[in-house]
Amino acid sequence: MKIQIIMGSSSDLPVAEKAKAVFEDFKISYDIKVASAHRTPDLLKKIVEKSDADIFIGIAGLSAALPGTIAAHTIKPVIGVPVSGTVNLDAILSIIQMPPGIPVGAVGLDRGENAALLAVEILAVHDTKLEKKLREYRKKIQQKAVSK
Repeated sequence: MKIQIIMGSSSDLPVAEKAKAVFEDFKISYDIKVASAHRTPDLLKKIVEKSDADIFIGIAGLSAALPGTIAAHTIKPVIGVPVSGTVNLDAILSIIQMPPGIPVGAVGLDRGENAALLAVEILAVHDTKLEKKLREYRKKIQQKAVSK
């Protein structure tokens, strides 16, 4: 498996679905699990430590501690996706304001597709076939933008 998506709650599934669509388009293996940084910390730690994923994506709203907690248990890249809700700014800041030494990449609110594309870009650094697919994808979105 290449990518481990972890949602803080099953209510984050619509955001994870955006990432899932990208991974399926690029034919990248992934897994989706639910584990909370606060409600199920032992389960989260176990998932991260036992995972053979190359990259983690943490999707969470409210306090959005999930991506940072994932990063605390791995040296692999972690991409955080804040989920919109009643405390949007808090979710964003929780992901981007990590302490020195424990970085988390961040994308915009509900941008599961951008998290997936960032993961694809990371994987493409050492995969020429994936790099070619990514360049083709970029051409498609450029043509779509120009045609409008």
